[in-house]
Amino acid sequence: MSWIASSFSSLLSLPSWCIGSALSSGYILYYLFDVVKKPSLASSDGKFREFLEKNVPLLNEKFWPTVWCIEARAQTLMASFVRATVIPQITYRREIFTLKDGGDICLDWMDPYENCPSNTPTIIILPGLTGASHADYVKGLVLAARTIGIRTVVFNQRGIGGISLKTPRTYCASNVEDVVEVVAHVKEVCEGAPLAGTGISMGGLILGNYLAGVEDSENYLSCAMLISVPWNVFRGAESIEQPIVNLMLNRHLASCLCNIVKNVRHIMEPGPYVIDDVLKSKTIREFDSKFTVKQFGYKDVDDYYAHASIHNKIHKFKVPVLCLSAADDPFQPYDGIPVEEANKLENIGIVITSRGGHIGFMEGIWPLHRNQYMFKLFAQFFESMLIKEGYKYFR
Repeated sequence: MSWIASSFSSLLSLPSWCIGSALSSGYILYYLFDVVKKPSLASSDGKFREFLEKNVPLLNEKFWPTVWCIEARAQTLMASFVRATVIPQITYRREIFTLKDGGDICLDWMDPYENCPSNTPTIIILPGLTGASHADYVKGLVLAARTIGIRTVVFNQRGIGGISLKTPRTYCASNVEDVVEVVAHVKEVCEGAPLAGTGISMGGLILGNYLAGVEDSENYLSCAMLISVPWNVFRGAESIEQPIVNLMLNRHLASCLCNIVKNVRHIMEPGPYVIDDVLKSKTIREFDSKFTVKQFGYKDVDDYYAHASIHNKIHKFKVPVLCLSAADDPFQPYDGIPVEEANKLENIGIVITSRGGHIGFMEGIWPLHRNQYMFKLFAQFFESMLIKEGYKYFR
């Protein structure tokens, strides 16, 4: 063992700049050869794969994660902080839309230019679990769409986005009744416009369940995109319950959900749940067991998660759907992504980056909002599908 001690002592005797240079060189080599990789595309050989490879150039390029932020949880957490510094505030045109049961939701519109016609290509955006129109990733997508001449409509869920809850009902990943009404409304308002949808995280589950479960969904949406969707909710729940950082993220989101319920308990009570027990929830699974399951009439949390999951429903999609997932997403492990199923289907493409975390996908030394990976992919896909009318090729 003396030779080890001698070698270590010799190493410590080197000038600090030599040690620093060696460590930096080692990290650069690791980054270039193990971190930077071309994303994989899960899709069968056919029209849609050919279309993507020809019209979405980003798929043929390597993904260069932010060099100082390559770990999954770091990408997940830091993305929001970074975007908050580079993405400006947005002034939307707000519409209060009343649903058939009397509930209200906010639809936040952003036109690409003044007096754009009703038939301007339009994308409905569904944010994540507790997200709304002013979430950093939503604003990034909205700005990307505006740059290429596409109108966006952000669908803020009941009780989210600064509007009071009017009826004792919130939202969940498996229920698509509100989406059906919103999509039909936007289709009517934007007469003659090609309409698409984008769902992020839980918003992706809701949109995916709409695409798979609504019989005539293809008559309303011409294409769609899902970003960081937790395909298999069982695997996602298991992953986000692992200590330490994953569980911290879980507890933070559970706290956000409890705060939403706390602020509307005067509307929610009485109900099939005990609000005081709901507010003690420490994890998302616990919250779903005490609140979501009871509000939406599921047998138990496993029954709810089975209905919410879409990994086994993608064969029911009737329109072209591009998806973006990271292999290291803490909310959805790689083995939960339906890669094998997607490789058998012609109208879905799942882009999988080796890094990126959950709604992260930061690129460059200091990622600016216009050149972050998911915003670029979003813009390239919808420019080819809506502006250049690629959707007509798949009718």
